[in-house]
Amino acid sequence: MMITPTSSPVIGEQRVLLHNLSWRTFETLLEELGENRSSRFTYHQGDLEIMAPASVHEKSNRMIEGLIVVLLEELDLEFARTGSFTCKRDDLERGAEPDSCYYIQHEALVRNKEPIDLNRDPPPDLVVEVEYTLSALPKLELYAAMGVPEFWRYDGDELFMYQLVAGTYQLCQHSLVFAQINVAEIPRFLQDGKQRGELKMTKAFRQWVRKQL
Repeated sequence: MMITPTSSPVIGEQRVLLHNLSWRTFETLLEELGENRSSRFTYHQGDLEIMAPASVHEKSNRMIEGLIVVLLEELDLEFARTGSFTCKRDDLERGAEPDSCYYIQHEALVRNKEPIDLNRDPPPDLVVEVEYTLSALPKLELYAAMGVPEFWRYDGDELFMYQLVAGTYQLCQHSLVFAQINVAEIPRFLQDGKQRGELKMTKAFRQWVRKQL
């Protein structure tokens, strides 16, 4: 096994990449370490990346989640938040723990289902990752292989939205889930929230969303 540090302990997160790990080893680590940990794992073709988020990473994730919930409420869309639950497929030998994921269109299919198993259940409709430092692993390829319809990546400044088209992701200007709203404006509200507080940010965002409908 080889260990490669993929980023220094900077503002957003710290990453370590382990090489030549089997799928069985990955599953054993998940089972032994459990869910009560702050680190998040991504496994792809024998490589395991362990990401330890800093406080600014977690704060951005929670703020984005708050705005997504506002969108869901204002659009009257039923949803299920599954947080950073481990999205993995045994047949693909790929797995990831995003910052947040949501069942929306397929919420009814996983309602009260425990555990959700992507070997037989649909993937989340929306996956969100905060990445102040880029992952060393190909997240787009990984989530596309699992069939996740929409993937968002926030780098602290911009929000990048990808939609799954014919098995690959395409960078888009509008959300598939929230087609009525220009969610590319979300970073503007996040910056405002950092200056004025989350309550003021959430109220301003809700008012703005209502004006778009």
